[in-house]
Amino acid sequence: MSIKRRHFIQSAAAVGTLAATPAIHARKNKAKRYRTALIGSGWWGMNILKEALAAENIQVVALCDVDSDKVELAAEEVEDLTGHAPNTYGDFRELLEKEEVEIAIVATPDHWHALNTIAAIEAGAHIFVEKPTGHTIAESRAMLEAARANDRVVQVGMHRRIGPHYVSGMKFLKDGGAGDIGMVKAFVHNRGGAELPTPNSAPPEQLDWKMYCGPAPMRPFNRKIHPGGFRHFLDFANGTLGDWGVHWLDQILWWTEEKYPKQIHSVGGRPVKGPAVMNQTHQTTDAPDHQVATYQFESFTAYWEHRRFGGTGPQRSSVGCHFYGTKGTFHMGWRDGWTFYPADSKKAPIHQDAVHKEPDGHSIDLLWADFVDAIETGRRPTCDVQIGHDATNMSLLGMLSMKLGRSVIWDGAREQIVGDEEANVLLRRPYHNGWKYPGTA
Repeated sequence: MSIKRRHFIQSAAAVGTLAATPAIHARKNKAKRYRTALIGSGWWGMNILKEALAAENIQVVALCDVDSDKVELAAEEVEDLTGHAPNTYGDFRELLEKEEVEIAIVATPDHWHALNTIAAIEAGAHIFVEKPTGHTIAESRAMLEAARANDRVVQVGMHRRIGPHYVSGMKFLKDGGAGDIGMVKAFVHNRGGAELPTPNSAPPEQLDWKMYCGPAPMRPFNRKIHPGGFRHFLDFANGTLGDWGVHWLDQILWWTEEKYPKQIHSVGGRPVKGPAVMNQTHQTTDAPDHQVATYQFESFTAYWEHRRFGGTGPQRSSVGCHFYGTKGTFHMGWRDGWTFYPADSKKAPIHQDAVHKEPDGHSIDLLWADFVDAIETGRRPTCDVQIGHDATNMSLLGMLSMKLGRSVIWDGAREQIVGDEEANVLLRRPYHNGWKYPGTA
């Protein structure tokens, strides 16, 4: 079957000045182009890869995807951009065996992040991996330990640590602009309604469905899962909290000097979307359509809230963090930048517009520059695997509490739940289809 070529459109939007960002020296050393492989060649993986190509410091040697149409299309696009056709693979293990890879970009569904990343690290590569760092806390820990044991740079795709308005907004908070913070609310809201089951079908001819499922349970193929819908199927990801939540809970960890919460409680469900369905003929998603998670720290309380119905409501902003302080309320947003609303109504709000790389509204270019600089200088990157691990843990602990139906006490130093063996079992999960959990024989 013929595949229509997609054309790369380079954004004409200006990127914000680096003056407001951490010290990054994007060295376009044309004598050094890192041999790079992309594992997971869908739209987001290609978005990262094109930013890396624009930085002129990589040579794309290989692409991998379980969907042969996607990897063929991606290879054609890379050839259009570079004049060089990369080798293509359906199995990341074969890629790592046959190619000499210095950098691996991992942009697969969440349940694959640990195995892809650890294998690439052990093959000698530095890693740029999408968040979250694992489907379970023990997976994420294994990624961190592999990075440290092999002295590899691992940058997690949490670009909200490096975008100009996030950096300046965090400086405002840390300088005491909002006063003493007692409570933080992170949130994402969207529209939606009831969900009708979608018929299962045979996997498309070009898709290796068993390899797609990998260590997750082997479930019937459904077009709502692939392409692009996996985040709301809990076998493959952790819903909105495991997706958006990693970014915004990380804003809280970035602000506070505390490394982790001590108690977590979460509730949620599907009262609008309806009961989850998975049988041999039909499926729905099974992630909660709304969820609230409370994180008790020593010196403040944080909570997460999302709903996939109702729209933005009276608060108007659909995403971000509200920091509630003695001097007023600070909103760290996305496309709406940041705004401080003084408690004294006679004082005018303070606002900074967002500055992003368009059209995607992110800062992958800055994150990539930071990543390469970290490789060349030997420092830890801005979104180091430890930072990704800590933020991922926050989201996964919320999901764990919701599944248990009770609060958990978290010993962050030991990464164990105190006095609750049933809960500790959920720090990992059984692997399927012959795959072995990281660190097991």
